[in-house]
Amino acid sequence: MNSSMLRYIWSVIEETQTSTLLNFSDAELVQQLIRLLKNRKRLNDEEISIMSAYIGSRVPLIRDLAFAR
Repeated sequence: MNSSMLRYIWSVIEETQTSTLLNFSDAELVQQLIRLLKNRKRLNDEEISIMSAYIGSRVPLIRDLAFAR
């Protein structure tokens, strides 16, 4: 994953409502964030897979940051 992908993911996370980040289950949160990412930029299957794995591995951090808002 390159740095522009990481910046893109985290910008979408930062713009997502706190309630969304805190109220979905882990799997639903990953799906919702992928949906938001796909709505803004055309992604191929490989990018979706990489982003899903990355977001899934960062769910606790995403929730901590959302809780701190």
